[in-house]
Amino acid sequence: MKLGRSWMCCLLLSSLALTALEAHNEDPEADFSVLDTEDAGEDEIMAMMKEEAEEDEAMVEEEEEEDSVLTDNGAGENGEEKDGTDANVSFQVTYKTPVPTGEVYLAETFDDGTLDRWQVSKTMKEDADEEIAKYDGKWAVEQLKENRVLGDKGLVLKSRAKHHAIAALLNKAFVFGEEPLVLQYEVNFQDGIDCGGAYIKLLSDSPSLNLEHFHDRTSYTIMFGPDKCGEDYKLHFIFRHQNPLNKDLEEKHAKRADVDLKKIYMDKKTHLYTLVLNPDNSYEMLIDQSSVSRGNLLHDVVPPVNPTKEIDDPKDSKPEDWDEKAKIPDPEAVKPEDWDEEAPAKIEDPEALKPEGWLDDEPEFVSDPNAEKPEDWDEEMDGEWEAPQIPNPLCKTAPGCGMWKCPTINNPQYKGKWKAPLVDNPNYQGVWSPKKIANPEFFEDLHPFRMRSFRAVGLELWSMTSDIYFDNFIVTSQKEVADRWAADSWGLKKLVASANEPGVFAQLMLAAEERPWLWVIYILTVGLPVGLAVLFCWPKKAEDEYPKEGSDSATNKQAVRKRRVRKD
Repeated sequence: MKLGRSWMCCLLLSSLALTALEAHNEDPEADFSVLDTEDAGEDEIMAMMKEEAEEDEAMVEEEEEEDSVLTDNGAGENGEEKDGTDANVSFQVTYKTPVPTGEVYLAETFDDGTLDRWQVSKTMKEDADEEIAKYDGKWAVEQLKENRVLGDKGLVLKSRAKHHAIAALLNKAFVFGEEPLVLQYEVNFQDGIDCGGAYIKLLSDSPSLNLEHFHDRTSYTIMFGPDKCGEDYKLHFIFRHQNPLNKDLEEKHAKRADVDLKKIYMDKKTHLYTLVLNPDNSYEMLIDQSSVSRGNLLHDVVPPVNPTKEIDDPKDSKPEDWDEKAKIPDPEAVKPEDWDEEAPAKIEDPEALKPEGWLDDEPEFVSDPNAEKPEDWDEEMDGEWEAPQIPNPLCKTAPGCGMWKCPTINNPQYKGKWKAPLVDNPNYQGVWSPKKIANPEFFEDLHPFRMRSFRAVGLELWSMTSDIYFDNFIVTSQKEVADRWAADSWGLKKLVASANEPGVFAQLMLAAEERPWLWVIYILTVGLPVGLAVLFCWPKKAEDEYPKEGSDSATNKQAVRKRRVRKD
């Protein structure tokens, strides 16, 4: 018994130790494998940053001096201390403005602190009241509120419940030909997101394109990015396809992402959004360099790019004698002679008896003998006064009052109205449908990738939440270039955010503050194993371990004591 308890004690304590160790070491945000195009790890990243620190030390010091405009208390406007460190983070990295490693159509970091390349819209929305039609939302170039990377800045949407529009021209127009399109940028909903979006539009190349007049109806080729309102979390990918027959443009929506987007949109962290379009019409959407949706422009968009070859003839109509009834009443069926259609569904229970003591002559309710007519009662105006009714006190001790009624039961003879059974209809012609004709609007576009070229990128947004952070826009034809760009920019943000994550215990406490019911789970999770460990592992002396008076063991011990006394 003691051996079994010891083994059980060891098993319980071992499981507790393993659980604690696993919880301490578990860090879901510490996966740095996405920082490189292949499989770069944390050691490689730290080595890379160390080398860059030696090369760029002078440049970083100059940036720190520019950003460290000190106040009376010794800290800068952006929370940076005199020594160049950021007071809002406990982990520092050496940051260098990323430089694209290949050809790009756009590469924007905002690290120079200006919007010289960008044009804020000065127009108004059409078909809207003047008070709400203006694009008067504010933009700013700022650092992140939390998990800052020293020297890194981004574009921030500053206003809530206002229309915002800002755009920038590409280095040259992107023409859809033999090269892929890779669009990538970062978003951080710093205050969460209630209702609003952070999607980007690729503005179509046309002679009429004027960024000062950028608004919701400005022609675009692609719209991509996060959007949320209520509990509907979306990652948009919409492209506008031109009908080759009538030249009309129609929006095509890609299928929804295969992951739950709620946590990504609400965790107040910087996330990387990537869209890849290939000349073979395949596409892929990625968040933080992990695929969340992929498909084909010909098969996985709504409505489909190509219409059907045939359509229902709108002039065709169903013949009057067309029989669509698959079953009909059996014409040869005859109602049985003993079928009684008049029998009621319910009958009085023949075995029921009136309970003894039933008061047939007593009503269930009587006038309240204690009630008095109000002094201000006017019989001419209010009518004859009647005392209010109360339950008859005599009925409280009796099985019932008033006329007794026999309860009813289902009638065993009831059959209801007779109906002939159904049989197959020999004249059944099937469900009618109009005949098919050739679709006069049919066309077949086997290369929807070849969309209209675009010459600018723009953010045209309305949001109920402010301080939406955008950064590191890049438009290129090479996925490797976008991956390297991400490693040099978003990768550092992820590294800092992971280093500043609270410990497991702190995370549990924060979660319990938001959801107090978690305390019950914590108590059960911790208390139950501890209680079992105490129950099975606490040392306990059995009664038979103590020698009883008169037993052989006790006699032997007394003899030993006597021999010791004699020797002494």
